[in-house]
Amino acid sequence: MDIKIYQNRFRELLTPIYDADEAEQLFLIALDELEGKRRVDLLMSPTMQTKKVEEWEAVLKALEEQKPIQYIFGQAHFYGLTFEVNEFTLIPRRETEELVEWIINSVNPSRPISILDIGTGSGCIGISLANELPLAKVTLVDVSPEALEVAKRNAKRNGVEVDLILSNILETEKLKSTYDIIVSNPPYVRQLEKVEIKKNVLDYEPHLALFVEDSDPLIFYRKIAQLADCNLSKGGMLFYEINQYLGAETVELFESLSFEQIELRKDMMGNDRMIKAVKK
Repeated sequence: MDIKIYQNRFRELLTPIYDADEAEQLFLIALDELEGKRRVDLLMSPTMQTKKVEEWEAVLKALEEQKPIQYIFGQAHFYGLTFEVNEFTLIPRRETEELVEWIINSVNPSRPISILDIGTGSGCIGISLANELPLAKVTLVDVSPEALEVAKRNAKRNGVEVDLILSNILETEKLKSTYDIIVSNPPYVRQLEKVEIKKNVLDYEPHLALFVEDSDPLIFYRKIAQLADCNLSKGGMLFYEINQYLGAETVELFESLSFEQIELRKDMMGNDRMIKAVKK
């Protein structure tokens, strides 16, 4: 089968769901995963053939059902690393890479530090930090044993050592150690915002890691900040990814607690997306 046929079929069948550029990107990901080829290879050999017709058809069918391509192939790329992902973990997003970059630029890489990643999921934040900051001692926490097993495999896959803790942070009275940095990308999507969520997220990604009740959308931020009050070193930093609609409310929360130098940042799309606070 001529691979160009699949390139055209991706455009024809997926553009009602995705825009043309997204459909093309999905084709190129499939080309890489199934054939080990890139766009340049196809340009150099426009009559390229495939023997993996069943695999191509299965991928196309799953994409028509709006299953994320990262779940189809069981992996996602984040901050230059490759991570296993499945139905127990969120798919790492580009906006979260900006949070990782902010943390890296906020520390002295030649000084040993301790980092706690709460609600780690696939481990993409903590493992990326461990990879970029080899002197850091990184601990990953999650309430889901299945997600923590994925994070464990991802640490091994990417050649870093981390500690792992299975714990429900909302039921935690005190953290086991003191940390220089606590980072979290907790559930923050309100139930009322479900109408804005695309089917490929709503039907496939774990709701446990996505949604909070409308009545208390900052529950994780408040709880983690309270724990950080006792377990973050003086001058230590707290970083969060946040709900774009609740930037002002999140700033107010930190202003009411034992933090200073509170900074709210926008992501590449211009949305309030991350916040940093320093322990007094």
